[in-house]
Amino acid sequence: MSDNKYIIAPSILSANFATLGAEVEDVMSSGADWVHFDVMDNHYVPNLTIGPMVCKSLRDYGIKNFIDVHLMIEPVDDLAADFINAGADLISFHPEATKHVHRSIGAIKDKGCKAGLAINPGTSLSVLDDVIEDLDLVLLMSVNPGFGGQSFIEGTLNKIAKVRKMIDATGKDIRLEVDGGVNLSTIAEVAKAGADTFVAGSAIFGTDNYEETISNLRAQIS
Repeated sequence: MSDNKYIIAPSILSANFATLGAEVEDVMSSGADWVHFDVMDNHYVPNLTIGPMVCKSLRDYGIKNFIDVHLMIEPVDDLAADFINAGADLISFHPEATKHVHRSIGAIKDKGCKAGLAINPGTSLSVLDDVIEDLDLVLLMSVNPGFGGQSFIEGTLNKIAKVRKMIDATGKDIRLEVDGGVNLSTIAEVAKAGADTFVAGSAIFGTDNYEETISNLRAQIS
């Protein structure tokens, strides 16, 4: 996925969609690692965002970077396959959104894509017990999913530490991603708790200088 110890994954939900290709090109050349998609269906979460066509259009535009897709949708399997066909490198989904978590993970990996499980603030970590060995990534939501620009939920720090222990116990290369309210004020604590992959939307796209912002985020982590 990446040799970098710490991954910065700007969420394009906060980008300017009128010039999305150029925006993504700009943010990636400014030092970001992954392109993060927040996919919402106005069913599993109360908002409607983007589909596989946007992923394909970025690939057609020439974006070759790692595309990290977070599905906040139900059902999961068909749209996951559509995103993989459109060029996604990793698909994360919510356990509540499928009847068969293990089967959905398998369906993603069978298509040669990496698989992640996304955990809401109110979801127990016990959902990871029987599937963590099969995952490439655990995504912890530090806000309730649905909208960008929300404030970080402090209780997530304890959850990050617990998942870090679970991942370390497997001995596998599983990334720990945190999404929601990650910015210059929170990223150091999030990293200290054990995260290694950071989704930031408005904290990056809401600034005038992406390179400076990403550099400042990295400085906070170290």
